[in-house]
Order: sequence, then C-alpha cells, then structure tokens
Amino acid sequence: MAQYIPFDNIKENIFSQLWRDKFARIAFSVLVIMYALVFLAQFISPYSKDYSDREHSYAPPSKIYIIDQNGKLSLPYTYNYTRKFDFENFDITYSEDRTQKYYVKYFSKGEPYKLFGFIPLDRHFYNVEQGGKLYLLGTDINGRDNFSRLLYGGQISLTIGFLALFVSFPLGLLYGGISGYFGGKTDFIMMRVAEAIMSIPSFYLLIILASVLPANMTSPQRFALIVVILALIGWAGFSRVVRGMVLSVKQREYVIASESLGASRLRTIVKHILPQTMSYVIVAMTLSVPSYILSESGLSFLGLGIQQPDASWGNMLKEAQEFVNIISRPWLLAPGFLIFVAVLSFNVIGDTIRDILDPNSKER
Repeated sequence: MAQYIPFDNIKENIFSQLWRDKFARIAFSVLVIMYALVFLAQFISPYSKDYSDREHSYAPPSKIYIIDQNGKLSLPYTYNYTRKFDFENFDITYSEDRTQKYYVKYFSKGEPYKLFGFIPLDRHFYNVEQGGKLYLLGTDINGRDNFSRLLYGGQISLTIGFLALFVSFPLGLLYGGISGYFGGKTDFIMMRVAEAIMSIPSFYLLIILASVLPANMTSPQRFALIVVILALIGWAGFSRVVRGMVLSVKQREYVIASESLGASRLRTIVKHILPQTMSYVIVAMTLSVPSYILSESGLSFLGLGIQQPDASWGNMLKEAQEFVNIISRPWLLAPGFLIFVAVLSFNVIGDTIRDILDPNSKER
C-alpha cells in the first residue's frame, strides 16, 4: 500500500542529514556568511555604493599593518597611496606615502544610511581616520572601492535566483499538477504548450529581450524585469517533471479517499498530490538557483543586465576581461571567484539533498 509522507517529516529528514554531511555543512556555512555580508552591506562596507575617487583609479589593495617601525605590536593602520604616471611605460603606478599613518577604526561614525531600508544608522563596522583611504580589494577604473561594490553587487546577484524561484516554481508546480491530474486532452494541450516554451533557447531569448529594453530604465526596473523573464522561461521543464510525478500519485489510496469524501479537485491537487512532489521540488530549487545567478551574471557581463553605476557581480567582472587587467590587477577577478563559490556551494547542497531523498542515485 502506498504511504502518505507528511511534508514536515521530509523537512526534518533533510535538514538533520544535511548537517551531518561535511561538505554540505561547509557549503551551507559559506552561503550563510555570504548572504549575511551582502544584506549587511551598508554596515560592513566603509564606502557608499555611489562613492568614487578618480584620483585613485585602479589603486591596489591597501596594506594593513599591525607591527610598527620599531617592531612592536600596534593597532591596525594603513598608509595612503601616492599616484604617479610612468611616462616610459605609459602606466600609472602607486606607492605608499609613509609620512602619515591612518589607524583603522571599528564601529565608528560615518556616512548615515538606512539599514534594510528603514533602520537609520551612522555606524560602520570599520573605517579609517579622516583623510585616510582604505581599499581592501583595490579600486576599479573610476576609483570605486571594490570591496564595497562586491557587497552591494551581491544583493542583486545572490537574490535574483530566489526571486525567480518564487515566480517560476509555484507556476510550474500548479501547471504540472493540473496537467497530470486531469490527463486526457487537457494534459495533451498543456504539455504541448510547455514543450513549445522549452524549445526556445533561453539565454538567446534573454539577450534579445534585454537588448530591446528602453535605455532610460533604472537598474531596479531592469532587475525586476530580468527576474520576471528568467521565471517565465524556467517553469516549463519543471512542470513536465511534476506532471509525471502527479500521474503516479493520483492513483494512490489517499487521493481516491479524498475524492470520495467530496473534496474539490483543486483541494485534492494542492493538499494531497503536490505535497508528495516536495522532495523533488526541494532538490530542483537548490539546483536552479545557480543557473539564475549565472544567467544574471552573464547578461550583466554582456552589458544587457544591471547597468553602471549600479553594481552586480556580472558587470563588475566585465572590467576584468582585458588581458592587462587580469595580469596587473588580479583583484578585479574577485566577482568571478564569488560567483564560482556561490554556484559551487548551491550545487553541493543540491547534490547532497538529492542523495538524502534518493539514496539509490549514488549507485547509478
């Protein structure tokens, strides 16, 4: 006899076993740290997202010292950079001005801001004394602090996947559930529509749609539109798998009993059939987030996503495509490294959850 599996039991089984896996635990911890940093960006970053100092274009990462000239332990301090132009090599060079120390300060007053958009604060996690410049990961061509922009850019790059899931997965879940439950002509027509959507090359569609957007659109509007586009082309394949699972579930005893007791078809689908697909849904969601992150990063890298001066990891990485920057300014590759770490962490967690819910998959 088929067994009804409550969703609460699935959740408890997943999270308890997930934490026991060493690699999944590391990946989960990495993601928690990354999301904590980006959502506290205004508090952690020493500069605002609009900060720019053209006198420090492509400045290298600042060095922080804790040992003074006499070899004694000191409070953390740094030196400002002096910029010079090398007329022989036609290059800009930076050297430390060691005539003045600037001590690093923690939880000091700085530019006022609103944390999470509504909590007024004027304290920052770290800063330097007035007149000093501290660039943990150097600056870009416009003299903007890369570390601060990585935090602000992560707010877009790391959230776009979840926002797209909130649109695509409920749509695909309900669409596939209705198709599988009713069957017959309804199933045939609905699946042909889903297959037509699946046949559209998603990335090329994104490029076409993004390229025809009005040039005067703000980054928040463009961001919202990218989320909607990603969601509307991502639900079809998911709905086909859900439909197949529903076809097998709808013949089980508890579904037949629900129908015999007079439950409506919609209630039967939502309350008794779709919860039985949750194991697949959880795995699919964790494995879909990286694809959304990569899609947004790819569009922004091509100049069709989030536009400057607003930051995302994709448009920040675009500056590192020049060979000279890769060789002489490796700190510009930091967005690519963060994209790699985030995608790898999500994939590790997704694979672990799949192994937990389907132990036989390890033997295939």
